Amino acid sequence: MNLLFFDANLIGGGVGVFLAVAFFLVFAAVAFIAFKMLKKSVKMAVRMVIVAIILAIAVTGTVGLWWASSRPSPKPPRPANSR
Repeated sequence: MNLLFFDANLIGGGVGVFLAVAFFLVFAAVAFIAFKMLKKSVKMAVRMVIVAIILAIAVTGTVGLWWASSRPSPKPPRPANSR
């Protein structure tokens, strides 16, 4: 069974950058909505902690996606000489 497919970088190039940006924008929108929804029910410090946690998740995910998409795919091993 050939497992070389699993060594490929599946989110390489522009697709990975797009996914990273989209991931960050989605979580930034979630943080904004959470900030607005908690406006009257929670004090400012707690609201800011919740928003900071959501944005930390967004930044971590964005960096992870960018890192995964920027590293090159591994080279396949050279075939052994068989006679």
